[in-house]
Amino acid sequence: MSAVEVKNLVKRFGNIYALRGISFRVEIGEIYGLIGPNGAGKTTTMRILATLLRPTSGTAKVFGRDVVEEAEEVRKLISYLPEDAEPYARLTGYENLLYFARIVAGSEEEAKSMAELGAEISGLGDALYRKAGTYSKGMKRRLLLARTLMIRPKLAILDEPTSGLDVFAAIDIRNLIESYAKKHNITIILSSHNMLEVEYLCTRIALICNGKILITGTPRDIMSKTSSRNLEEAFTKLVRSGS
Repeated sequence: MSAVEVKNLVKRFGNIYALRGISFRVEIGEIYGLIGPNGAGKTTTMRILATLLRPTSGTAKVFGRDVVEEAEEVRKLISYLPEDAEPYARLTGYENLLYFARIVAGSEEEAKSMAELGAEISGLGDALYRKAGTYSKGMKRRLLLARTLMIRPKLAILDEPTSGLDVFAAIDIRNLIESYAKKHNITIILSSHNMLEVEYLCTRIALICNGKILITGTPRDIMSKTSSRNLEEAFTKLVRSGS
């Protein structure tokens, strides 16, 4: 069984096709990248996997569970970090973690245990006891990523986890994702516009353009197939030829 299996997935908004029959598979324990230009269909795919959108046709399964027919079961297996997520500004970092933990935990004891794990993952130290509204963007992202991972999902779905961050903050987030995935053997799907990040983090990737997958494979394979020096160059060639 795969962690994620997507077959002929189509999503239409009125007369506009966001996805045009994409198929891909993510194996258990992979960090899998969805890359593509703006409007390519990455976020739509992630929202379908997170059970927030229903596909027009096709299927998507998470650990064998259909995201439409078994949505409640899928939600027990996943955690989703949207690109535009924000913490509650008037709560401290720790209060943010505890608030979210209480939503998903079965008891107050379990919620506190989750929040403590989130505090450890975040690496924010004493800053956790300041209001999140005072945080830099990098600190907010660390908090939100910790919130996403502290419930120990089987699948974490991360939409642009380092979007808008400076180089140092982005490196911190990358290292956090990589170390947590290895330590807990979880599966991660992430989207990113940072090709260096994708090349560094991802086991395999799928390049989406205009709602279609142009190529899948390891970063090295894709660079080889496109005779490119790096993934950014491969991305540019494929998008221009596929547009």
